[in-house]
Amino acid sequence: MLPPRQQSQVGEGLQTSLSLVSSDPRLSLEEHRSNTGNLRESPTESASSREIWPMAAAIKKESVSGADKITLHDVARERVDVVYEKMLHLPCEFLDELKNGLRVILEGGNGSQHREEFFILQKLVQSRADLTTKTLVRTHRVQLEILVAINTGIQGFLHPSINLSQASLIEIFLYKRCRNLACRSQLPAEDCTCETCANGNGFCNLCMCVICSKFDFEVNTCRWIGCDLCSHWTHTDCAIREQLICMGPATQNGTGPSEMVFKCQACNRTSELLGWVKDVFQHCVMSWDGEALIRELDFVSRIFHGSKDPRGRKLHWKSDDLKENLRSGKVESKAACKAILMVFKELELDSQKTLENAESESERLIAPQEACNRISEVVHEAVRNMEMVANEKMRMFKKARLSFDACERELAEKAREAGELNMDRQKKKLEIEELERIVRLKSAEADMFQMKANEAKRESERLQRILLAKSDKSEEEYTSNYLKQRLSEAEAEKQYLYEKMKMQETSRLSQSSGGGDPLMFSKIHDLLYSVPPNADGPSNDCHPFRKNP
Repeated sequence: MLPPRQQSQVGEGLQTSLSLVSSDPRLSLEEHRSNTGNLRESPTESASSREIWPMAAAIKKESVSGADKITLHDVARERVDVVYEKMLHLPCEFLDELKNGLRVILEGGNGSQHREEFFILQKLVQSRADLTTKTLVRTHRVQLEILVAINTGIQGFLHPSINLSQASLIEIFLYKRCRNLACRSQLPAEDCTCETCANGNGFCNLCMCVICSKFDFEVNTCRWIGCDLCSHWTHTDCAIREQLICMGPATQNGTGPSEMVFKCQACNRTSELLGWVKDVFQHCVMSWDGEALIRELDFVSRIFHGSKDPRGRKLHWKSDDLKENLRSGKVESKAACKAILMVFKELELDSQKTLENAESESERLIAPQEACNRISEVVHEAVRNMEMVANEKMRMFKKARLSFDACERELAEKAREAGELNMDRQKKKLEIEELERIVRLKSAEADMFQMKANEAKRESERLQRILLAKSDKSEEEYTSNYLKQRLSEAEAEKQYLYEKMKMQETSRLSQSSGGGDPLMFSKIHDLLYSVPPNADGPSNDCHPFRKNP
């Protein structure tokens, strides 16, 4: 069995996070999306590259004309020489901003928008046939870094502290060198001739998973499973998902006892898992903290979940038990480490006893008493196994009972909430009915007021007609009275003129008869001029006997 997976030497002292995207050009767009959905694959991957990355706000901006500017789409789409000529005349600050913009897209902070933009850029780059060794030699340094970062999906190539040679960047772009900055081995690694390494998709058997072609910096863990024969590595989660962990013979000739084995997808050969897990725990368990130990026990539990081998079942049960005790705080991490190491020793002793018993049985005949004793031991072992199974079933029953009680409580809570919602609905229904009744009442009142308004309008129109009739009648009466008054005044004036003419005639007659009595003439004169003139009559200027003073 291979030793626990060790950390490769990190080039140029790099200890930062690298976003991972599979660079297999044969993958479809949907597979790319699934691979980039979780850019930070492990806690080590996500360890803070932002802390040492230059802030965008610290870069000084220089004015660049619109005709000279260049975008990421231009780099991914246009010819190498065209982009090279443009970049020669651009300031370094603008090129740093261009790399910063691609880094933001690779981080995926804006969700689906950045992912879609990255897929478009990667499709443009991977669909080009002109990007060969001959053309890439003539690229600008920043142009080549951007092309490699788009093709691999790794933002580490844009980091200012990464100082790879142009030849190395070209080899990484053309899948001739591992894109893992902590590995950078020539491909195929170790001159491997298997189909997985020889297909030219950038796979490296030293640091990448055979199934998902991703890499990370997780070491000394059961997260990775190594093949005993071809030394290729596979994520435990990927192996479980692809059903590559199953029961099988412990030896290649198929004569050994059945136990949990791992089938390597690269060479299609199997490796036993119990020894692999034991080696990992013996070398690394004392360096793990509580959370790491719980995670590793969870890997062991899932690896041996379907085991039918007594040793695998025992390891599965013990891992589950220690994991639950660690989570509940019943056991400390150091005690759990010692307990799991003791389990591996017990499993090793059981294996040795089984081998010795098999050898002794093949060498000699068994005495009746010894046979009875062994049968008794087998029966006792079977009873112990049955008790263990019964205990496990009881534990599972208790867990199921607790889950059932929790579901019952949740159901009762949901029923109570449903009753409250029903009461609220009934209350809202009554309020709606009350509002509808008020609306109907107000509508009836509005109709009544409208009817009264119509009646008042009709009454107003009737009174207006009466008023107009009375006004016309009053006007006629006024006109009639006025005419009558004028007629009476005219009659009075007529009588006055008649009397005046009569007096004048009398005066004329008296003067013609001898002059008459002067005293009588004076009285008649005073009498005539003492009567006040009518307002509508002739003025004094027209009177025949009146002279102006």
